[in-house]
Amino acid sequence: MNKFNIALDGPAGAGKSTVARLVANELGFVYIDTGAMYRAVTWKVLELGILADQTAKVIETAKAMDIVLQPGPTGQQVLVDGEDVTDRIRSAAINANVSLIAQIAEVRELLVSKQKAMAASKGVVMDGRDIGTQVLPDAEVKIFLTASARERAERRYKEMDKPAITVEQLELEIARRDKLDSEREVSPLVQAQDAVLLDSSNIPLQDVVGKVLELCRAKVTGGT
Repeated sequence: MNKFNIALDGPAGAGKSTVARLVANELGFVYIDTGAMYRAVTWKVLELGILADQTAKVIETAKAMDIVLQPGPTGQQVLVDGEDVTDRIRSAAINANVSLIAQIAEVRELLVSKQKAMAASKGVVMDGRDIGTQVLPDAEVKIFLTASARERAERRYKEMDKPAITVEQLELEIARRDKLDSEREVSPLVQAQDAVLLDSSNIPLQDVVGKVLELCRAKVTGGT
């Protein structure tokens, strides 16, 4: 199969990262988790004791960072200035602040530039919030993956080790993040006009991956 780019967008907890990684593995493409890049900036900002509303300091920090995404034994590894922060960027504190960091225009501009460069040679499966609309508007395949807030909360809960939060609290947090992502002025979460909507609620993971692969083959072969 010839190389092409796949843009996979959707709200928090919809399963984008897992689906994108499995699709990339099946096609032999490169998987890029753009959300991990925003989480990396958020981690660094919090580590330095900077508040999300200290915009100038957040931007300065983001500009000085070296973020590297590379394949790992269990998925994508995230390195910040040479330090592996893959597990640390998935904490509750990061979840609570990443949308605030991601809505800063200068931070998005910086990371979008890096993401475009990563996809320039094609053969990329990239997931995030604005891939099909802003980062890769010319992607050959665009998918908007979603699920109910409850379904997404239950998935997150099952993934957590000894959770100190209830499913109901997670559902409220996810709904709050959806609102922030959808209403921000810069690159809001929105389905691209030419993206295919996939609702993964109550659908097994492998079936979702299969649907995405079908769309890829149909798009590339002209529906044959």
